[in-house]
Amino acid sequence: MDRQQLPFTPPVQVALIGCGQIGRLHAQRLARDPRVVLAAFCDPLRDNAVQLAAEYATEGEVFDDFKALLESPMPLDAAVICTPTQLHFEQTTACRARGWHVLCEKPLAESRERIVKMIDAAEAGGPLLTVAYQRRHWAIYQMLRRELQSGRWGPIQTVTFDLAERWQQTIGGTWRDSHEHNPGGFLGDAGSHKVDLLFFLTGLQPEEVYAVSHRHGSQVEIVTAIAGKLTGDVTLSMTLTGNAEHYHEDIVIYCRDADFIVKQDRLWRAENNDLEEIPIDETCSDPDRGFVDCLVAGATNPAPADCALPVFDFTAAVLRSAETGRMVRCE
Repeated sequence: MDRQQLPFTPPVQVALIGCGQIGRLHAQRLARDPRVVLAAFCDPLRDNAVQLAAEYATEGEVFDDFKALLESPMPLDAAVICTPTQLHFEQTTACRARGWHVLCEKPLAESRERIVKMIDAAEAGGPLLTVAYQRRHWAIYQMLRRELQSGRWGPIQTVTFDLAERWQQTIGGTWRDSHEHNPGGFLGDAGSHKVDLLFFLTGLQPEEVYAVSHRHGSQVEIVTAIAGKLTGDVTLSMTLTGNAEHYHEDIVIYCRDADFIVKQDRLWRAENNDLEEIPIDETCSDPDRGFVDCLVAGATNPAPADCALPVFDFTAAVLRSAETGRMVRCE
């Protein structure tokens, strides 16, 4: 069988490209999946690749040069790309040209032009391209999405997101604290998961935004507050706090006939001032498992390349508004 065709028989031979903090998370997940062999580890800091290989796949081959990995005769099936954003376009394009399916970390690329090229290439055929937007795989959000899009509760009227992480405290001395390499700061990096979640849950698109942001001593935006409007005259409020001392992700979506609340990883529905918890009766997945499901079981791509464009456009509009102090129409 042509290895570009799906599904194919496991084990899937995977190369992990980028062996830093996020690469470690992917290695942990992939090593637990019996359908996967972690066959190669690539990082310009060779010690990073050696360490992950020692921990998760002692027979995995180590590379400190991406070109050498591409030219290797290894019978690889897929690549998981966990490198800085500026490398995603060239590495993803090269891997797919090599015939490897790709799971790429977010953001998909650093410019709109490159994202559009990647979308066009993926839609033209060839190996699979999936974006690692992890919240699409969480049971709580899959259940909430079905409730919202069922139509049972009437149209969405207002959406509020209040999100916080201890992020600024972890980025000192890394590419994430560089405006050149991470122009969106917390919003463009960890916050992009939340922006994708907004569109994944509601199925709506942004129309206009007004934003303020603060760097709090860093080189990139740390705190961003957003007010906006989505299609259907739906009002939006988002606050992303990247210098908190705890993690939380509180979401309230107000429909005509019910409110849905996500708080402390629990899901609630409110009607007539009565609050009822909705049990989470599904298994939570992750981008790596979802990617492998596509390869070996023919599952639907959970995060195709085209989902990256609305996230990029929304983020760019927010940053433009924060810079100019004006309301910005979204593209």
